[in-house]
Amino acid sequence: MNTITSLDQMVQHLCNSGVNRRIAVAVAEDENTISALIEAKEKGFASPILIGNKNKIEEALILENAKPESFHIIDIPDHTLAAKEAVRMVRNDEADVLMKGLIGTDKFLRAVLDKEEGLLPPKAVMTYVCALELPKYDKLLFVSDTAVIPYPDLKQKIAMVNYTVQMTKKFGIENPKVALIGASEKVNDSFHYCTDYTQICKMVDRGQIPKCTIDGPLDVFLACDKESVKIKGVPTPINGEADALIFPSLESANSFYKGLMLFGGGELAGLIQGTIKPVVVMSRSESQKSKFYCVALSCLMA
Repeated sequence: MNTITSLDQMVQHLCNSGVNRRIAVAVAEDENTISALIEAKEKGFASPILIGNKNKIEEALILENAKPESFHIIDIPDHTLAAKEAVRMVRNDEADVLMKGLIGTDKFLRAVLDKEEGLLPPKAVMTYVCALELPKYDKLLFVSDTAVIPYPDLKQKIAMVNYTVQMTKKFGIENPKVALIGASEKVNDSFHYCTDYTQICKMVDRGQIPKCTIDGPLDVFLACDKESVKIKGVPTPINGEADALIFPSLESANSFYKGLMLFGGGELAGLIQGTIKPVVVMSRSESQKSKFYCVALSCLMA
């Protein structure tokens, strides 16, 4: 397949592929979620299953000029029970994707992480990977972890790299360039992540991590700006052309992507990774466009 370099290209690829994924939505009662799902349904790659207060769901559909009778609606007004039902459907292969609607993240994730009936396999690492589209970058930039792990240890960083590489390959990137991000390219014992980065690079060399080109620590300039590589004279196989950035902490990754969204005109699509099937978790205040791209990404990854 041709490399997908924008979020709209991802959507078009789905439209052309004939894919149609069933999406179980817990508490599907807010307009942005409903609007995103209507668009995905109209484009033909998603079949929403709307779980929550039936009256509120129907009201939201009507506000978006959609016919309630053309949607699969399950009437469960209680948020906790709605989340459990959505997880159950995904776990039992009655749905391909789980999505959070107008429900608190804590209640939603409690159902996802339930040891007996949840979606996270034993000893699996749950993390988050997003694809950013930026006006000043000529391709998508994949970033992890922006939402789940505060300070990832070595095992968690390895999982972050694995999941990110797996996602990039779905976009047609056969040998992604992965930059392990730090404050500087200089190895410094004061930064605990440097030792982990060294081990991860060696694991890639030995084929213990899926094929990719990896280097770190690198700062964002060396990872994403070829001119900075020339100016600094730092030899790196990433060469300012990173496909993916792995950050040492949630705080750094989260601040990085939010800054780009707020000041840089970025758009994103992101997913929880590590679960048996894709899980879409977004803020209840996220825009319809962002939610639509996340739905599309989940259908690509399912």
